[in-house]
Amino acid sequence: MSAMGIGALAIPKFMLAGNFIDPSEALHEGMDIRQKKQLADIALNAARSKGATYADVRIGRYLNQFVITRDQHVQNIANTESFGVGIRVIANGCWGFAASYKVTKEDIVQTAERAVAVAKANAKIKANTVQLVPQKGYGEVSWKTPIEKNAFEVPVKDKVDLLLSVNDVAMQGGANFINAAILAVNEQKYFASTDGSYIDQDIHRIFPTFTVTKIDKASGKFQTRRSLSSPVGMGYEYLTPSAENKVHGIVTRYKDRYDFLEDVKAATNDVTQKLTAKSVEPGKYDLILDPSHLWLTIHESVAHPTELDRVLGYEANYAGTSFLTLDKLRSKNFDFGSKIVNIVADKLQPGSLSAVGYDDEGVATKQWDIIKDGILVNFQAIRDQAHILGLNESQGCCYAQSWSDVQFQRMPNVSLQPGKDTLSVDDMIKNVEKGIYIIGEGSFSIDQQRYNFQFGGQNFYEIKNGKIIGMIKDVAYQANTREFWNSCAAIADKNDYRMGGAFNDGKGQPSQSNAVSHGSSTARFNGVSVINTARKI
Repeated sequence: MSAMGIGALAIPKFMLAGNFIDPSEALHEGMDIRQKKQLADIALNAARSKGATYADVRIGRYLNQFVITRDQHVQNIANTESFGVGIRVIANGCWGFAASYKVTKEDIVQTAERAVAVAKANAKIKANTVQLVPQKGYGEVSWKTPIEKNAFEVPVKDKVDLLLSVNDVAMQGGANFINAAILAVNEQKYFASTDGSYIDQDIHRIFPTFTVTKIDKASGKFQTRRSLSSPVGMGYEYLTPSAENKVHGIVTRYKDRYDFLEDVKAATNDVTQKLTAKSVEPGKYDLILDPSHLWLTIHESVAHPTELDRVLGYEANYAGTSFLTLDKLRSKNFDFGSKIVNIVADKLQPGSLSAVGYDDEGVATKQWDIIKDGILVNFQAIRDQAHILGLNESQGCCYAQSWSDVQFQRMPNVSLQPGKDTLSVDDMIKNVEKGIYIIGEGSFSIDQQRYNFQFGGQNFYEIKNGKIIGMIKDVAYQANTREFWNSCAAIADKNDYRMGGAFNDGKGQPSQSNAVSHGSSTARFNGVSVINTARKI
């Protein structure tokens, strides 16, 4: 389930965990890496001395910054820091976990001993023994998000000035309300395990966003448009303006850089058009889906149902399980999608939210096929799940939202691969007789098996006889996952490939949030059912 709270410019509660700090404190280097290694060895030795057959330690420092504005006012500025240690062990064949915000030698020992005690208590009621696939130790290694400009080094005043400039453009364009924000994250994570790994990582993410609202005073009705930005695994350089890229004169895309001012100007024009746009006629349409929209459909209908814990029923309470049962894996009798549908899991892609060098159980990250030529060929698995699929190694997609949370299987970047033949979006539109071009993600619903769904969007454009004839509104499409992906008839080439993503994808109990990207090129889906969301049933 993708939490959409950031779209409404609310600060996710998990990001407020920790202490509020002065922005300058975020630039302190924190604990020395040699001290981290010393403490990690103390924890590993303490766990083994109490009977652990495996142990890993995560010493984490998590920094968050939020700058939030409304109209010509600053609503909120928050800087938080959270620091502590989480220790996970296997003892008597069961997992145990304990965490502490006290990171001293004495407290590390106590935390490790408590984790072992938890594992031994769990073992008294265990149904199965934990089976870990082998994992080599990497020794002392490090990885850092390849940023050009650390967002935390940019003065808060500069961010406020940019956001108020964005708001001013919207208000000058006739908007009644405008919310705009910049959210920045830095995860400084140190991992060590009894396998012999000592891994230091410095991970950066940023999310610029806004929501523009305009009201028709005569009718009292209103329309909104959210930004077409994407949260990314980059530094502040993401906010360096680049040349605009349009389809039929419509601003649709931001690839490696985001132009805040250009997008808000386009959004203000869009909401004006949406107020007078005609309401869609329900029926069957060919849909042209922009990556700024399609990422969410991929997230909900492909990425979530291929999480192995959902498939096995281990994850059920938070947004359900999956219709993709194990018997469908590599089955010649089950076509997940059309033959042009190729979907890849990837934790390596530069600029993506889920890109790291190593996951939270010390596995080097990688890329693997999930859907190949329309066939389900794999799931998402971690060390204690891999044997279920007959895999010899983990796929490296284990994650915890903080040092105080136990790591578990979380979604990697899951992306639709571009078409192999040269095909632009303009060329794709020329082949549509009756269709709708959809830009931006909107509201959605999907059932507990990730099968039947409905998706809205931000902007909708009617296509007739190969041409965009104008904006329409009140659009949502309905399908089931297999029907939808089998209707995929064309995918634009790699020149159109872009990523969208979720800053706070929720899962688990107690719930945790994960940041994840989904890439695609614009794709065409034939004969999809469209409803009018404004009409009463």
